[in-house]
Amino acid sequence: MSTTIAVTPVCDRAAAGPLLVAGIVLATLTEAIASTVLSLGRSDIIGDTHATPDEFAWLDIGYTALKLIGFMVAPWLMSRVNPHRLVICATLIMGTACGIAAVTYRLDLLIALRLIQGFSGAALLVGGQTIIFLAYPRSNQPILQALFAMGSVVAPGTIAPALQGWLVDSQSWTWIFFSVVPLAVTAAGLLLIADGPRPVATVRRPFDRIGFSLISVTLLCFTYVLSQGSRWNWFDESRILWLTVIGAATLLAFLGQQVMAKGRGLLDFTLFRSEDFCFAFIVSFVAGAALFGSAFLIPSFAVSVLAFRPTDAGLLLLPSGALFVGSLLVAAFLMQVRHVPPVATVPVGILMIMVAMWMLSGSTSESGADDMMAAVLLRGFGLGFLFLSINLIAFSNLNDRNRASGIGLFNAGRQLGGLIGVAGLQRLIDHDVAGNVAVLGASVTSGVPAVSERLMTVTAMLAARGMDAVAAGRAAASLLGRAVIGQSTVIAFDTAFNAVALLFVFAAPVLVTIKIGFHRYAKMHAARHREPRSPT
Repeated sequence: MSTTIAVTPVCDRAAAGPLLVAGIVLATLTEAIASTVLSLGRSDIIGDTHATPDEFAWLDIGYTALKLIGFMVAPWLMSRVNPHRLVICATLIMGTACGIAAVTYRLDLLIALRLIQGFSGAALLVGGQTIIFLAYPRSNQPILQALFAMGSVVAPGTIAPALQGWLVDSQSWTWIFFSVVPLAVTAAGLLLIADGPRPVATVRRPFDRIGFSLISVTLLCFTYVLSQGSRWNWFDESRILWLTVIGAATLLAFLGQQVMAKGRGLLDFTLFRSEDFCFAFIVSFVAGAALFGSAFLIPSFAVSVLAFRPTDAGLLLLPSGALFVGSLLVAAFLMQVRHVPPVATVPVGILMIMVAMWMLSGSTSESGADDMMAAVLLRGFGLGFLFLSINLIAFSNLNDRNRASGIGLFNAGRQLGGLIGVAGLQRLIDHDVAGNVAVLGASVTSGVPAVSERLMTVTAMLAARGMDAVAAGRAAASLLGRAVIGQSTVIAFDTAFNAVALLFVFAAPVLVTIKIGFHRYAKMHAARHREPRSPT
């Protein structure tokens, strides 16, 4: 049996091209806003929904888990539904789910809507990027993929936090969901006007129910463990331990079942015949950890240490978005016009991110936005070179029939890498804060002259303002304790910034070795196939 997927445009490319790309980019913006809605609106949502921290966590867990599952299932959906129609439907579903979420405070309904948003977001990301690859020639892909990255990568890390911070401070968290609705309607309208690519016949695969069940359990378990593990002190909590064991077991079962499915499962093993995709898939984990990890650290440091308002924390990352876009366009120009190979800009991006994180590791409790801006801008500039390169490396050499599967798997790897990176940094910060408090606290004792002098000065100042002498002494000790905790937190964040930089220091030689190994294997494999067969 056969069905159809997209390959070439059905309408005049000159007329439909800009509308098609604009519609896809706007559709990705809806996912960018929905995916980051909880980062700055957490306390407001908890207050309005009367949710406990455990209940609130499911808003994030449900979204992320269904997004990962959607990345795995979207390629199969595209073999049954025209990708153009799929993206339109997913965009409208995203807009509808966000519109309903904006008018309800019911936690159970919000969780259900977050599940829908996660799955539809994955579908529109995979479908949108696949359409761009299928509808336009390879020579135009650098600039087109740069435009797509502006909505799928730049917006979640820079534009969305600024918009959300402003809406939380000036209006309400519900306006974040409201803002998705006009974007979704506009995107769907543009996509309806711009006809999609013409269908082509491909093999129709039955839905792999067993594989779907196994990978769904795996991703749900790992999402819960990675997002909540630090909060429960990891394996000290039996729930985290058992979910890890179950997730690992179902992952192994899924991989075994996919091998036995012989091409009729969710995984397309033809992807791994491409050395470029294999390399980029491994890099996606590291890149995801760097992107999501740094995007987590910078606003968290600004809010928890520097006491920034949500608006100010969001605006801190906004200027880097301009340089992120700029580096995407520069990289696209080099690759499309100057024919620079995509792999050449990867070291440039890695070096810039490493230097930016090293610069941020010198932040103090007295730092301000101006002190951090140079590093934040450098980070944005480096991310553009890195992400466009690995996207083109991963997908350019795939064929029209397995590219959607490659896009889904690559995005799942990047998302999982981000979860691992954020979880690791949370664990590092929690561990370092406790250790730093113990070390600094041991040195801050009443027997130290400088400590005694400070306590006496603060006590006298409080007493002069009318506080009872005993109460003033206790308050002075409390203030000193808070100062110790604050300084311990600063040191912990600086260590975390350094950890992101060191990630590339250790990962870079490993990735180079893997790249060389893949290249040599591909050459040996090609040489064996070129050898003439001996006559029989």
